[in-house]
Amino acid sequence: MKTGKKLGDKSVLRVDALQNRERILAAAEQAFLERGAGVPLEDVARRAGVGIATLYRRFPTREALLAETSNARFLALAESSRARDGTLDPERAIRAFLEELVLNTSLYQSLAASLGTVLQHGTLGCNAITAEGKRLLARGQDIAAIRHDITFDDLICVVTAISLSVEQDASSQTRVAHLVDLLFGGIASR
Repeated sequence: MKTGKKLGDKSVLRVDALQNRERILAAAEQAFLERGAGVPLEDVARRAGVGIATLYRRFPTREALLAETSNARFLALAESSRARDGTLDPERAIRAFLEELVLNTSLYQSLAASLGTVLQHGTLGCNAITAEGKRLLARGQDIAAIRHDITFDDLICVVTAISLSVEQDASSQTRVAHLVDLLFGGIASR
């Protein structure tokens, strides 16, 4: 009976831990949407009804929490990009991907400032975005539409700059396509 009780206790802890995780993610999503990615994590923990230590045990850094709250959007963005493969040439495909990434990055105020770090967290969404961006970049470079000295990290730096611009001036959101076009002026093969 003791073994069963121990197993039962462990499963209760696992369920409880999963519930805490889900409450933290829901509270973080709400807080980030309302107040931006810089909201104090103590506020997120309070909204979730957990202690700050529980939040940090599940998400050791702000960027880890941002990566998880962005996971589904990043997965959807990568999937929609792959779905366009047959309909857009490589240059137009990477443009569309970058525009969508800017719009996703602009969802939470202050997310843009840590995008590069967030993408390194290894969530399925972060990995999918990185793989898709690198794939599209390689396709553009293979047909000589994009300079060969451009890296995915370079693109993330520029996406960050465009996202910060959009964040600072809400009217810039309508200019995302134009700003991505300016980017392509710099990365296109001559």
